[in-house]
Amino acid sequence: MIRVEHLIFDYPGHRALDDVSFEIAPRTITALVGPNGAGKSTLMRVCSGLERPFAGRVRLQDIDVHESPREAHQRMGYLPDFFGLYDDMTVRQCLEYRAAAQGVSKQNQCDAVDRAADRMQLTDRLNQRAGELSRGLRQRLAIAQATIHNPSFVMLDEPASGLDPEARIGLAGALKTLCAEGMTIIVSSHILAELDDYSTHILMIRDGRIVQHGPLSTLEGRIDDPATISIELAAPDARLAEILAAVPGIVVQQVDDRHATLSTGGGAATRQALLKGLVEAGLPVIDFTAEKLRLQDAYLARMRAADGEPRGGKSG
Repeated sequence: MIRVEHLIFDYPGHRALDDVSFEIAPRTITALVGPNGAGKSTLMRVCSGLERPFAGRVRLQDIDVHESPREAHQRMGYLPDFFGLYDDMTVRQCLEYRAAAQGVSKQNQCDAVDRAADRMQLTDRLNQRAGELSRGLRQRLAIAQATIHNPSFVMLDEPASGLDPEARIGLAGALKTLCAEGMTIIVSSHILAELDDYSTHILMIRDGRIVQHGPLSTLEGRIDDPATISIELAAPDARLAEILAAVPGIVVQQVDDRHATLSTGGGAATRQALLKGLVEAGLPVIDFTAEKLRLQDAYLARMRAADGEPRGGKSG
């Protein structure tokens, strides 16, 4: 979908992007994460064609973004961290204006407005002025404007900034809808718990270089933190502690006759063997839950690991 090749971008006295390369697969939602000043917003601006790199190139499908920016912009949508709306215009007028600006034909503008409003659940607000909308609805309107021309690739910089929990849930649902319709999305955010709800991939950046890139499942597999497992029995059984103590590769954190919490670094094979052993011993297991590694935990663990690597880390 989009291929970034050896990007270098400098501000006076500071290298914001340092030999950045990656490729984003179609129909995915990539979480772009990193500390403040890592280069996330600069990367988005370069990928959108708003900044020209000192070296390297960005290709969207078969288009060089910086050599053919107008053609590229017809296939992409971009929402910066700070965006403006025409507060005196209605939601419908805002969408009609953006549709015209994006080159949507006159005869197709009405359908484009209705489709964008439906995606972002703004249909009942079409006749309301943008200046009267809540922060969450303004954010939805901005995303609707960025996607009204049905782009194949969308970049959103901090779209959940300032939103309340209910609005963030609505945003997550909207992004899933866009992805289901075939759009490829990059979302930059500091709210890692929110990204966990809808992201399929992660792109970690620090000091202008890629630290990690790949599916979330792959990232979790590369983190050495042990999985936490919770076990519950239907009825008390005094053998639970004894059986767990005899299983290699696990560390029992808490156990009584009916419940246990333990950790294991042995992966799926160890968990499978453990569950099989409990069932074969006749224990009435009603719950065996391996806690999913949260994106925030994976991010912190990978950043700590990167502190011990040569500058530049690794990508995958």
